[in-house]
Amino acid sequence: MPYQPIDSYGVIGDMHSAALVNINGSIDWLCLPRFDSPSVFAAILDDQKGGYFRIHPVGAEDATWKQYYWPGTNVLVTRFLLPEAAAELVDFMPVGPDMRFTPTRRQVVRRITAVRGTLRLRLVCKPAFNYARDPHSVEINGRGALFRCEATGLELLSSVPLAVEGDAVVAEFELSAGETAAFALCEIRHDARVESLPVDAATEEAFRVTVKYWRDWLSQSTYKGRWREMVERSALALKLMTYEPTGAIIAAPTCSLPEEIGGVRNWDYRYTWLRDSAFTIYALVRLGFQEEATRFADFLQHIASHPAKDGSLQIMYGIDGRHDLTEETLDHLEGHKGSAPVRIGNGAFDQLQLDIYGELLDALFLFNRDVRPIGLDVWLTVTRVVNWVCANWQRPDEGVWETRGGRQHFVYSKLMCWVAIDRGLRIAVDRSLPADLVRWRETRDAIYWEIMDKGWDEELGIFVQHYGSRTLDASNLMMIMTSFLSPGESRAKRLIDTVMKLPADGGLVVNSLVYRYNLEHTVDGLSGEEGTFNLCTFWLVNALARMGRTDPNRLDDAILIFERMLGFANHVGLYAEETGASGQGLGNFPQAFTHLGLITAAINLDRAIEGVPDVR
Repeated sequence: MPYQPIDSYGVIGDMHSAALVNINGSIDWLCLPRFDSPSVFAAILDDQKGGYFRIHPVGAEDATWKQYYWPGTNVLVTRFLLPEAAAELVDFMPVGPDMRFTPTRRQVVRRITAVRGTLRLRLVCKPAFNYARDPHSVEINGRGALFRCEATGLELLSSVPLAVEGDAVVAEFELSAGETAAFALCEIRHDARVESLPVDAATEEAFRVTVKYWRDWLSQSTYKGRWREMVERSALALKLMTYEPTGAIIAAPTCSLPEEIGGVRNWDYRYTWLRDSAFTIYALVRLGFQEEATRFADFLQHIASHPAKDGSLQIMYGIDGRHDLTEETLDHLEGHKGSAPVRIGNGAFDQLQLDIYGELLDALFLFNRDVRPIGLDVWLTVTRVVNWVCANWQRPDEGVWETRGGRQHFVYSKLMCWVAIDRGLRIAVDRSLPADLVRWRETRDAIYWEIMDKGWDEELGIFVQHYGSRTLDASNLMMIMTSFLSPGESRAKRLIDTVMKLPADGGLVVNSLVYRYNLEHTVDGLSGEEGTFNLCTFWLVNALARMGRTDPNRLDDAILIFERMLGFANHVGLYAEETGASGQGLGNFPQAFTHLGLITAAINLDRAIEGVPDVR
């Protein structure tokens, strides 16, 4: 089956794992039992070896395919529309407190119903365990089929007869209007209760419970702004990317989807980045999801309270808090449309990135201010982090973009060191907590003056990417959002004006979309190209929204760019990491950071339009 575009998928999940379902009815990515487990379907990374689970009409070359989410849920509906018939395929991973259907096993439910006429359908379930490295056996039983390999296995429960075809199971069956066929693919676990209900009745019950769960969860949202539909879809996507046992939020449920088709910029994003923490807390709190914000803050506190021997923190962690994310390549897989290598693990986990301390402390500052006051244990963590930053902020690092071209004095890293100390000071002063205030203030002020001196290029009118360079970096837009710069001061205005120019003229913007930096003037240690970076576009919107409180033209620009960016979401409102030159999604999908950026941009735009005071 030919590769499908990265952005032609919807995603379903149960806060333990997630599956990508193509608009043609094929599940081409699934890891069980967790986000970071080896894949059982990975056709999106190798269409011959990777494995897939597809249901589709037979001989339907003239079929039209449509896909949407059941309103207010993460239940995905795929429609097959033929001239003489139509069917709907409903996909979900069951969740909910009243789930009777195999509640202790991770599973994917697929229910297909003929809604008009009669049509013949074909099912192919072809797993490829452990990233297509482990062989498996197949057997048919009275409930469906069993797939077994040495380490794990799957059971496919089916309401129609199945047949073995090589290492896959297949079925062809006919449905007339009103008839439904039901399937459930479950992990095999020896300690799991086996469901005795017929699969059609059990999956119908699971559907109703799951729909209720998602609608009840979304009803907690307090967002009533102008872009409610897109904000709620982003919130639902973020919830899907939350690992329920710990509260961690992954960057994306996929690995090695390329930032350039045929290129080498292919990374594993199934982990939690400290980089995302402040945006996550801000978005969750502003949307009213206090429980999720609290659980994520608790996860951050847990990992921050276990630093390395030198006091440093990693830039990312496993969803269970583990430290070792050793990177390896899977050379037996060809990669999405030939984009090799396929990587699992992430070699950047042991990089030095000084920005993470600012993002962590900003998150805890927001939590302390907007959710609940922090206690002694968290304050001890805060003071340890601030003291470490005071001692280490002058070091060069790899920077927020995890470059592999050598350490530099990145301006964004220095900025976030300033943020770390500033937020520690704010908590200390507001709560009258004990701290070395003199040292903290002196260090914070020293960072400020050094950035203004070494980070600013007066001739170009920009804060440069790193000391000694003469190129832009979109991450410096955060100067405005973190209150390092006043939105009305001249340096902020000149920075924005230059960013908004075309790359050929020294800027970073094309058709309102923002590149993170100019590859022609940046040594990042990698070959190839990349698309515009979706998060950076939302950063520009946020910066313009802040400036728009006193400059109506800036606010108009922010609204225009934001609404144009909404048009680059895929057919079900999801975003990959980047947008290519033809508007296609690139990189891992869907990406939490992009959806966090959308939420914060929408909230800040609403507040700017309504004249609500800005706080940070």
